[in-house]
Amino acid sequence: MPCASSSTATAASGACRPDDRIGLTPVGLYRDRGVVLRTYRLGEADRIVVVLTRGHGKVRAVAKGVRKTKSRFGGRLEPASHVDLLMYEGRGELDIVSQAETVDHFRPLRDDLDRLAGAVAVLEAADQLALEGEANARLYDMVVGALRTLAGQDAPLVVPGFLLKALALEGFRPQVEACVACGSEGPLVSWALEEGGLRCAAHRLGPAVSPDAVAVLQAMLGGRLGAALAEHRPPVVSEVDHLAVRAFEYHVERRLRSVNALHRT
Repeated sequence: MPCASSSTATAASGACRPDDRIGLTPVGLYRDRGVVLRTYRLGEADRIVVVLTRGHGKVRAVAKGVRKTKSRFGGRLEPASHVDLLMYEGRGELDIVSQAETVDHFRPLRDDLDRLAGAVAVLEAADQLALEGEANARLYDMVVGALRTLAGQDAPLVVPGFLLKALALEGFRPQVEACVACGSEGPLVSWALEEGGLRCAAHRLGPAVSPDAVAVLQAMLGGRLGAALAEHRPPVVSEVDHLAVRAFEYHVERRLRSVNALHRT
């Protein structure tokens, strides 16, 4: 039976279900787990949340009423929150959040400005790589792993490690084991950004790279991330961080605003 045109008639008859009014169907209900990448306001009380989910890729959804004081799940949908979600598929570009339960709030990130800045950089990078509606479970796992590491230990190279491994996931793994020009194993002394890796002394091109930075890059991309994260010497950390950010920005063709803002402070 068609819905009554009058709101008074509708309220009295109960003819319109909520799903009818907002353009949803019962079959559009789904569950997934995700990390909130960013949020922005919608109207007076709602918020749009952008979530990297394990099974549905990047999802944009409306969280209704979350900015109200008595919202059921407003605090669970902040950036860097790891959540279980129940959502409806909308007919347009936005889904609708029905339920949200916290898996991990990563509280230590919110109590330390340096760790929070690192988390924001990870979220921004993931947002640039993820595609809406296309599942990328490996990227999702990497984001969760990076946030857990940032929350659990003082490791200044978590973000560079994430950026380089994310590039490898996308098919742009920098060559750090041998010279990109001749295949020589070294010594490797410079970073040829456009060619995607390191160069030896005989084919030097691009900014110079220290032996310590080379060792960290090789550990990061060679399955020894734990050893790389143990590096805390400021000159080495700064050098590797700069190389990783430049490589990421070159391949995605966009600046990482959060990282550049952090470097200016």
